[in-house]
Amino acid sequence: MNQTLYFIVGPTAIGKSSLALRFAEKINGVIINADSMQVYSNLKILTARPSSADLKRISHQLYGYVDGSIRYNVSKWCNDILKVIQKNQINNTPLIIVGGTGMYIDKLLNGLIDIPSIPELIKKKSENLVKKVGLGNFLKIVNNIDPVSLNNISANDTNRLKRIWEVYSFTGIPFSEWKKKQNNFFLNKPDYHIYLFTPSREKIYERVNVRFKKMLNQGAIEEVRQLILLKLDKSLPIIRAHGVPEITDYLSNVSTLDDCISRGQQITRNYVKRQLTWWRSCSLRIHQSFDEFPEKIDEKLLKI
Repeated sequence: MNQTLYFIVGPTAIGKSSLALRFAEKINGVIINADSMQVYSNLKILTARPSSADLKRISHQLYGYVDGSIRYNVSKWCNDILKVIQKNQINNTPLIIVGGTGMYIDKLLNGLIDIPSIPELIKKKSENLVKKVGLGNFLKIVNNIDPVSLNNISANDTNRLKRIWEVYSFTGIPFSEWKKKQNNFFLNKPDYHIYLFTPSREKIYERVNVRFKKMLNQGAIEEVRQLILLKLDKSLPIIRAHGVPEITDYLSNVSTLDDCISRGQQITRNYVKRQLTWWRSCSLRIHQSFDEFPEKIDEKLLKI
């Protein structure tokens, strides 16, 4: 491909979307979502999807188009964005990809291991096994089948532990062996510019605290109430979206509203910390890096 891709990236709650709008209007581009939770149609408020007014200003792609009952993942996103890229190549339309899910962007640019898709039955088995034996014993089970894969992950990372178990259970090949295989590339020698924004953690935390309260006032509680009524499998990604478990506990009278707010803010701050760590240590080629919030950057400073 010879089309340049522009990425506006960084942690959540810093205002990437507003800069993307200004940049898209300047270069007559299309904005594409690279946030793993903003793909879901069921959570508009809690995932801070672009407003209706913003959608009218500029074409937005891959926002709110996946039902929460679907177990969406990085592989599906890479294939979906590839279709959008190919469609816009015809007119050479500038594409501005916005989000904080670094893994999505990394796999789009650097490729993904071609591991067979794991059936829902296997995923449910792993979920039930963790509940039955407990996380500590599940860790021992995973260690017996694939100790190499445990070298670089936390003993409390349930999702990645289940992934290791699922891959081995379905394919009979350890996840660590699959990782030795050559990546399946989605793009052929992509030309890309990454604009990374990493303001100070303390300032982002302040925004996170304010934004979570604002989301509740805008209707996030009712949004989660409607999600609960769908009675979705609790292992689905949407059920683990930041704020969903906390609001669910409040609606179930397990916690108070104050507890809900406090925990929702804390879980998001923890996520910000992980995002900052990921972006500052990632292997992606960063075109320009800023330690300011995006709204303080004139779009004209983005070197094309």
